[in-house]
Amino acid sequence: MKPPLPTKYDREIEHDHDAPPFNPLPWSVTLLAVIIFGIELIFTAADAGLIGGPEATGWRLSALEQYGFLEPLMGWMIDNNVVRWDYVSRIVTYPFFHGTFTHALFVTVFVLALGKLVGEVLTGWSVLLVFMGASVVGAIAYWLAWDTAVVLFGGYPGAYGLVGAFTFVLWAGLAGNATGLQAFTLIAFLAGIQLVFALLVGGGKTWVADLAGFGAGFGLAFLVSPGGWGAVKRRVRRQ
Repeated sequence: MKPPLPTKYDREIEHDHDAPPFNPLPWSVTLLAVIIFGIELIFTAADAGLIGGPEATGWRLSALEQYGFLEPLMGWMIDNNVVRWDYVSRIVTYPFFHGTFTHALFVTVFVLALGKLVGEVLTGWSVLLVFMGASVVGAIAYWLAWDTAVVLFGGYPGAYGLVGAFTFVLWAGLAGNATGLQAFTLIAFLAGIQLVFALLVGGGKTWVADLAGFGAGFGLAFLVSPGGWGAVKRRVRRQ
């Protein structure tokens, strides 16, 4: 007696037993997370006296001073009509250095979670472009908005760029059919938390870089997303 042929229902529930239990992360997301958290692990070990000896406790502060974005240095170059690449490079190095372990941990979580969501729609290199592009725009906005000697450091502007890219993906209907307001729920939630925190304990000036990073991520996602212009036109017609 021949076994019964598989029904449509049976075919629908068949699974690929060789498939990984979790979708792999885009290579760019893994690269960003490894660099950010790897640098932080070195500083954390140094602060705990596990490596580098007594002088290692100053590694973090020295790195922030050397690689953080400092607005007066940009002004100095303009005033003196001089380009110093060690100053300019701070625009792309500051996102990888953080003030505390918790600071780096939160940025890493943002990168892993949002980078995966964005990377499932965009290509892997696009995630890297969004993070770094948002970081650059965030630094420029910080420079233009404030006259301050406070160093800008940490990956939040880049992480907010991934929030912006994810918002575009939802808004344009490239992943699901969120309404216009639903697409902006995450940034509204994060901005609300930041406002409450600033009111309770006093906020710094980095929010300008964060929000600029969000806007940059939204715009960059439009440029690099597959069918981005067509998705925008369809969204506009539905409004």
